[in-house]
Amino acid sequence: MKRYLFLTLLPLLLLSSCFKGGNSGGNVLDVKDNVVSRAGLLTLQREAGYTVATVADPWKGGVLHRYVLVPRDADVPADLPEGTLVRTPLQRALVYSSVHTSLLSELGAIDVVRGIVDKQYFIDSTLIDGVDKGVIADCGNSMNPTVEKVIDMQPDAIMLSPYQDASYGQIASLDIPIIECADYLEYDPLGRAEWMKFYGELVGKQKEADSLYNTIVNAYNRVKETAARAQSRPTVLTEMVISGVWNVPGGQSYMARIINDAGGHYLWADDKNTGSLALDFNQVLAVAQNADYWFIKWTNINSLEDLQGAFDLNKEMAAFRNKRVYVCDTDKTRFFDRIPFHPEVLLREFAVIMHPEVFPDGNPKMYRHLN
Repeated sequence: MKRYLFLTLLPLLLLSSCFKGGNSGGNVLDVKDNVVSRAGLLTLQREAGYTVATVADPWKGGVLHRYVLVPRDADVPADLPEGTLVRTPLQRALVYSSVHTSLLSELGAIDVVRGIVDKQYFIDSTLIDGVDKGVIADCGNSMNPTVEKVIDMQPDAIMLSPYQDASYGQIASLDIPIIECADYLEYDPLGRAEWMKFYGELVGKQKEADSLYNTIVNAYNRVKETAARAQSRPTVLTEMVISGVWNVPGGQSYMARIINDAGGHYLWADDKNTGSLALDFNQVLAVAQNADYWFIKWTNINSLEDLQGAFDLNKEMAAFRNKRVYVCDTDKTRFFDRIPFHPEVLLREFAVIMHPEVFPDGNPKMYRHLN
């Protein structure tokens, strides 16, 4: 479960240009302002010759980081606004998270990844093979990367997830642009996915990213509209008690919003938190004992007996007795790699389970029914 804890820490941002001689491969786009519409922490402004990506500070307000992206084969304009200069498309990036390497692979830019940290959390065979062959650098632990290896790989950017009051240690002094990927802090599902526009600009895949995002939005909205036709709104409980603590998604969280869009009634919907609530079993039992459905993300829960064995009082939940428990094995489904940029997949999982009457051909692929 270290993988779960690690991957709940992640993030962010940007770029493109209409400048002649910019990104190759037919990715030169017209000048546009405010390219991002759903993300709350990211602003992309395309100007003539450069793009400005601004990341808002989710903790203190104001600006966390501003990047100015300039095509690497163009002269740097003399009148650039203040910010970290990043030459694009990136050619040699050190990437901290498998969430972002998975997206880069989907955009056709996996070759940009030339270094990773925390190798044990990566399952992409291309990356693992690259590390084994020495083509991709294994730079050690994300909390304390091996600086010598970072220097040797000569990255033109470091993509990592920010956290409050982060200093990033020695790598912050290497004069290498640090791309603070704050996408994981977005609580709007489509807003989080929209960060792919920034990453597409970084690697010269703007059109691919825009196209993929539009496809995701259309798929998400189709499922949401279909779920809205259901006559019922079953009540929903998520996750489970671990070491005495039940981390319940807040009422304004990413998970709560997806449950609502899938046609469910989230039992903490009136809560105003966008993060999680740390509750004990009895606090959850008082609110959710009669929940219609129970969705859990965990590993090695293959039966109701396993769920009761994990914590005996789980049997007190009505969803347990009524056999309406669904578990996603996060190790087998690549949940944490895929879902952040594909909320339509998770939305459909919940919708087809709760509303088979309007999704007659639905077949959940990530969540498995315990019976």
